[in-house]
Amino acid sequence: MDERQRYDRATADLDPPFAIVDLDALRSNAAAMVRRAHGKAIRVASKSVRCRAILRSVLEMDGFEGVMAFTLPEALWLAAEGFTDILVAYPTVDREALARLAGDTRAAREITLIADCPEHLDLVDEAVGGVPSRHEIRICLDIDAGFVALGGTMRAGVLRSPVREPEQAVNLATEVTKRPGFRLVGLMAYEAQIAGVGDRVPGPYGRVVRWMQERSRRELIVRRGRIVEAVRQVADLEFVNGGGTGSLEKTTRERAVTEIAAGSGFYHPRLFDFYRGFTGRPAALFALPVVRRPAPGVVTVLGGGYHASGSPGASRLPQPYLPAGLGYSGREGAGEVQTPLLGRAAHDLRIGDRVWFRHAKAGELCERFDALHLIEGDRIAETVPTYRGEGKTFL
Repeated sequence: MDERQRYDRATADLDPPFAIVDLDALRSNAAAMVRRAHGKAIRVASKSVRCRAILRSVLEMDGFEGVMAFTLPEALWLAAEGFTDILVAYPTVDREALARLAGDTRAAREITLIADCPEHLDLVDEAVGGVPSRHEIRICLDIDAGFVALGGTMRAGVLRSPVREPEQAVNLATEVTKRPGFRLVGLMAYEAQIAGVGDRVPGPYGRVVRWMQERSRRELIVRRGRIVEAVRQVADLEFVNGGGTGSLEKTTRERAVTEIAAGSGFYHPRLFDFYRGFTGRPAALFALPVVRRPAPGVVTVLGGGYHASGSPGASRLPQPYLPAGLGYSGREGAGEVQTPLLGRAAHDLRIGDRVWFRHAKAGELCERFDALHLIEGDRIAETVPTYRGEGKTFL
C-alpha cells in the first residue's frame, strides 16, 4: 500500500479540508535529528509545531530538552500546562504578560526572556513596577549570527540583534547583571543563513550558497566562541543556544554551544527538502477535495491559499504532493477559496477525491486547521487540537 492509499484509507470517514501528522514519519525524523546532534540537547521550537500534544510527546523522547517559544503569552500558557525550561526567543513588549510573569512564581522560574538592548530591560521594569513581590526575570542575550563579507557590502542572515561583537555582548551582559530584578542565564545566536537555507541547489546560485555557508560557519565558530568566553566572565551562563534543523550536525561541533534549537525537522515541510546533509520524511500534510473538473488535465480543489511567511515567491506555496504530477496554474496559483491544478495526474482524479499537500514551512500549517489527525499505519490513532483549536492565536 503506497502513502496515498494509506492516508486515504485512514481518513476515509473524514470530509476534507483537514490536516494529518504521520506519527511513523515524525518519530523517524526526530530520531534522525537526535543522531545529527551527537549528544547535545535539542530545544524544541514551538513555532514549528504549534500543537501542545505533539510538543509534549516530542519532549518525552530522549535528546529533547526545553521549549523555544515565540511569544510570552504562549510561554505563560505552556508553563501553566506543566511545560518547563521555556525560552522566549523573540523580544516582547506585552506589558500585561510581563506583569503576569513577574507575579507568578512558577512562570518566573521556568521562563527566560530574550534581550538585545537596554530598552528591553527598561520596558520590563516599566511593565512590572507595580507588581508586589516581583520575581526575578531570567534573561538571555540575543547575538547577531549573520555573515558579513566584502567590506560589509554583502550580508547573509536574518536582521535580528544589533549585538555582534564580544565588547557589545559584554556591555549588555553587564547592564543586565547590575540591574536589580534580572538574572542573566543564557545566550542565543541563530545562524539562519546556514540553518534555514538549503544548500542542495543546482547551478551558480547553489555554489554561491555553499561558499557563503562554509565561510560563515568558520567565521561564526570563532566569533561566537569569543563572545561566549567574554560573557562568561560576567555571568555564569546556564545555556548557549544556536543552530536549527538545517545545521544540527554543524552547530553541534562548536564547543561554545551547549544546546541546539530545532522544530521544522519534525514535520519536514517542503523547504527542508533542499539540504545535502540530511533527508527527512514528510510528516505533516493537509487534504483538499476535488470540487471541479473545468477542462481536460485540470482539476480544482477547495481552498489551498496557505502561503508561508518569508520572501514572496513560488517557494512559499504549498506543494501538491499526492498524487504526484500536479502543479499550479501560472495565472491563478494557490487561491483563497479554490485552486486549479494541472498535470497528468488530473486525468484520473474525480469529483470528491483528495489531493494531499505539504506546506512550505512547518508550524504555520496549524494556523489553518483546528485539529491534527495523528496517523498510525492506515488508521487514525488520535485527533488532537492545534494551538488554534485550543483558541490560542498568539501570532
